[in-house]
Amino acid sequence: MTTHYQSSDHDPALPYEAGPPRRHWVLLILLLAICVLLVVRLAPRNRGVDPDAQPRAVTPRGELADDERTTIEIFRQASKSVVHITTSGLRRDLFSLDVFKVPQGAGSGFVWDSDGHIVTNFHVIQNAASVDVFLADPQSGKRNRYPAKFVGGYPDKDLAVLSINAPKEQLHPIPVGNSDDLQVGQKVFAIGNPFGLDQTLTTGVISALGRQIESVTRRPIKNVIQTDAAINPGNSGGPLLDSAGRVIGVNTAIFSPSGAYAGIGFAIPVDEVNRVVPQLIRHGKIVRPSLGIELVPDQIAQRWGVRGVIVGGVVAGGPADRAGLRGLERDDENRIIADVITEVDGRAVARSRDLFELLADKAVGDSVELTVMGPEGQRKVKVALENVER
Repeated sequence: MTTHYQSSDHDPALPYEAGPPRRHWVLLILLLAICVLLVVRLAPRNRGVDPDAQPRAVTPRGELADDERTTIEIFRQASKSVVHITTSGLRRDLFSLDVFKVPQGAGSGFVWDSDGHIVTNFHVIQNAASVDVFLADPQSGKRNRYPAKFVGGYPDKDLAVLSINAPKEQLHPIPVGNSDDLQVGQKVFAIGNPFGLDQTLTTGVISALGRQIESVTRRPIKNVIQTDAAINPGNSGGPLLDSAGRVIGVNTAIFSPSGAYAGIGFAIPVDEVNRVVPQLIRHGKIVRPSLGIELVPDQIAQRWGVRGVIVGGVVAGGPADRAGLRGLERDDENRIIADVITEVDGRAVARSRDLFELLADKAVGDSVELTVMGPEGQRKVKVALENVER
């Protein structure tokens, strides 16, 4: 008997049929689906397009608040008095040996009087070969540049005075206030040129009073105003104003680990400014009251176990000399002896810095009572202060 087999699609004995396998079809379908999705997503959407769309109506804001109007008026008035200061240094080309100017720094300042005197920080113009002052012109909106001359500086208080030859109508002296009645919490305004951005206003309050910072000479500046009004590099030398638009301080420093504003700024009180600036204008330098003595360095006094200021020498014919103070000398037994100042007007003096601080508030012609420890014991000495130019 002969057996016949019918062919079948599933017969494994038959050859594999031509055409792509089933899994290739699946991949192809997925690829087409992805392409369709991309086309749909990237195709421009025309939903909501309205060719007749118009700007929305403006909602009236009403009147400005009283404090806003006050701030605006303070800036409008004071900005005419605030100046932008740029400095240049000298550099020598190593190949040609030519000397040329290069930008060195920038800061702020303000017009002190109608004679063209400008007040700023000493560190703003320190070591500058040339200084330019830019005055804002309210009418044209431009800044006019004027070369500045150095009148005088007082590094111990970080103050300096410049002079420019500008037309009287361009000079708007800033109103001067006082700083002896300031209160913590009082609103203040700072105007300057932080990072070279011209005529910038920041606001804040007086955060603390009676602070002490260090000047460029490392001597203390006392009774400094602390504020949280933003003070950044470039603000130095600009005015700190009260709500009446009067200058109450000169912005001079910030406390910041990064070098940028961190909420703590300092300003030299205007009472100090008003005492120093006239002297700089009159004399070009500070005329300070003096005892007419030379001091032994504090390190030596500490090494000798002396508490107080050792008088190293006296100026012949000076106030200390006339009062009988003596400098370092040797006695009959070849021992080193000297007078040591331990108090000024009943206030203790432990080192030379204490003496400088106590004399800083005195004027030429004032008298002070010194407590002096000498070879003969302790005595009181009255000394009239005289001029010493710094």
